[in-house]
Amino acid sequence: MRDHLWRGVRFRAAALAACTLTVAVVATGATPAYAAADDTERPTAPGPITVAAIDTTWVELTWAASTDNVGVVRYPVSAQFEDNGLTWSTDTNSIRITGLRPSRTYTFFVSALDAAGNGSPSSGPLRLTMPPGDDQPPGAPGQPVAFDVTATVVRLRWAHSVDNVVLERYEVFRVDAGGALTVVRDVSQYPPVNSAQISGLTPNTTYTFVVRARDEVGLLSPLSAPITVTTLPPPPSCEVRSVVRQWSDGFVAHLTVKNTGTTAVDGWTMTWRFWASQQVHGIWGAKVIDRPNNSYLRVGNTGRNAVIPPGGSVSLGLVASGTQLPQEVTLNGGLCVVADE
Repeated sequence: MRDHLWRGVRFRAAALAACTLTVAVVATGATPAYAAADDTERPTAPGPITVAAIDTTWVELTWAASTDNVGVVRYPVSAQFEDNGLTWSTDTNSIRITGLRPSRTYTFFVSALDAAGNGSPSSGPLRLTMPPGDDQPPGAPGQPVAFDVTATVVRLRWAHSVDNVVLERYEVFRVDAGGALTVVRDVSQYPPVNSAQISGLTPNTTYTFVVRARDEVGLLSPLSAPITVTTLPPPPSCEVRSVVRQWSDGFVAHLTVKNTGTTAVDGWTMTWRFWASQQVHGIWGAKVIDRPNNSYLRVGNTGRNAVIPPGGSVSLGLVASGTQLPQEVTLNGGLCVVADE
């Protein structure tokens, strides 16, 4: 009898173990998976963004909450400065954003997302200029260095100024008689580049230039040390003859450049069309200097042929790859005419 009762107890225990009960537990305030999957309705746009608190490097923003048929789970926040974009996210209708720059102007936007990933329209933008926090002017730029000097153009470059926040621009001045300064270039790209081209100059004339930096709040650096440079004489008139032997992906060219002016050329450079994909395999009568803009080849005289007297000429040759033959030949910046055959 006792054995019979024990077998009955074991049977009921096994039967209970075989019966399982599944209970779905949903966290308080969360959106059930089935509801999110069926939700196709977008939240409304958040209310206008307002500033709750602000300092030189942080801001606290708030806005009226969006409404949704199921529930908003997140607010993406973005900011735009110049061409740079920043993003944040919060699950409430306020956010504290740090790491901003004094005096910099940002445009903020906020939108809403629900559990199904439906996004609301964006709030209206908030354009906000941070309070000034910079009272330190930039350091002086490095002394300019002149390069690529021609009869009417001088290119300058200099070491960057050092600033505790952000540089905004460089101003290049011509130093006139008596020390008066005339702005000749305003380098206002962001971030500012430390070079400039000064055009429209007079041939065979001496100029002095200085550079000054300006930061985002308008503080000015000291002037750089000056540089004095003399432009070249007017470019000589010239003509060019060429003899070319060409194959499928290369050529050999013989150039004869004649000085058709009345003044001797003492030291020269020549340029002509030369694609970036082309390579120089050999050159004589000249030496390669550089490839400006990757579209031209620039060569210069050797120690033996620097002087071209009036009516005189210089000969040089080139073996190169590619199909772009020497065209638009210049002598010291002057475009040479193609000589009649």
